[in-house]
Amino acid sequence: MSAVEIVTIGDELLLGFTIDTNGAWLARQLGELGIPVTRRGSVGDERAAMTSAVQDALDRTGAVITTGGLGPTADDVTKPAMAALFGRDLYFDEAQWEHIRTLWRTRRGTEPPEVNRQQVMLPVGCHVLVNRHGTAPGIWLEDERGRWVAMLPGVPREMRGIYTEELRPRLASRTGAAGHPIRSTTIRTTGIAESALPERLGEAARGVLGLSLAYLPGQEGVDLRLTARGIPGDVADERLRDAARLIVERVGTPVYAAGATDLAEVVLELCRSRGMTLAVAESCTGGMLGERLTAVAGSSDVFLGGVISYSNEVKERLLDVDAAVLRAHGAVSLEVARGMAAGARHRTGATAGIGITGIAGPGGGSPEKPVGTVCIAVDIAGQEPVAIRSQMIGDRAEIRFRATQAALDMVRRQLDPLR
Repeated sequence: MSAVEIVTIGDELLLGFTIDTNGAWLARQLGELGIPVTRRGSVGDERAAMTSAVQDALDRTGAVITTGGLGPTADDVTKPAMAALFGRDLYFDEAQWEHIRTLWRTRRGTEPPEVNRQQVMLPVGCHVLVNRHGTAPGIWLEDERGRWVAMLPGVPREMRGIYTEELRPRLASRTGAAGHPIRSTTIRTTGIAESALPERLGEAARGVLGLSLAYLPGQEGVDLRLTARGIPGDVADERLRDAARLIVERVGTPVYAAGATDLAEVVLELCRSRGMTLAVAESCTGGMLGERLTAVAGSSDVFLGGVISYSNEVKERLLDVDAAVLRAHGAVSLEVARGMAAGARHRTGATAGIGITGIAGPGGGSPEKPVGTVCIAVDIAGQEPVAIRSQMIGDRAEIRFRATQAALDMVRRQLDPLR
């Protein structure tokens, strides 16, 4: 097969109450088989909409995976819609009904409601994808032209189980040796604008060694993702390594990690390798920096703790920030950030202290210090303290997160300036 399309079904997806994690998971799994996903779409529980979406997908690729709409309630109409699309009637599958009865007796000690019988009304001529994790069977339906639809439940645990145990082997046998896994590697950068990266990358900005290069901006910074398609596994791995090495060399200091590694992990390892300890003093971030550090397993040998100093009184009493400095410069200032960092270090006995103070919004800003103004300081024993004032973008949550990322990056650059 040359490609697959994914159609996820459910009003909750369109209303925004449920995030489509099924489509993302399936796309990654198919990539491992070397099967490209050319489109992903979501439709509601309305029969005409799902029929149209699948019909269009079949016309384009002849191969579609759906998730959702296989339950026992009135809005679960995927099976009748697909059966009609393929010109098939529905029949009652006794073996699947016994499977559901056994599950109910085992798990609940009762017989299933009659409404569950709808789940075993299956299209004539279909292949059942056995569900060992729930009641709704998956279905493979194929026509005389070789076009097919694989219907999976919307419950993530059940969907993943059926795919792994039933659908993946079927797809793998069809793909055979012709399919090469779609492989990728990610290089993480921070503190550099997306628009500045192509200038550093030069001719590699559009791709390198036959690999595509995608720019993925986010709160952490800009991830650079290299992807190999249609290349044998060993060759793809070698090209990915060589291309990643080239990109790291050209981008330089903004690169902080590969893969999914969080900047907090990088900073903790740098501190650990130098026998250093770390403490924080947070105002506008309200403990978010400490949370990111403690989310990393084993952080206790580096991170000592911190103070959430939201009020000026706490800044003075627990961090020894001079009241005169607060009056003269205001809580959101380089001077106060320096005092907070020094206070965190001295009060805990840490090697390094970080201080963050700012205006996360949506209110509280002024012409001199608008919403998004953040002051960060890093105080490391034996080094001159450093402090920056930045203007963060985004809503309150984004500003707070970006402030923690900037603080971690300051520590990283202080400890590893040549990286």
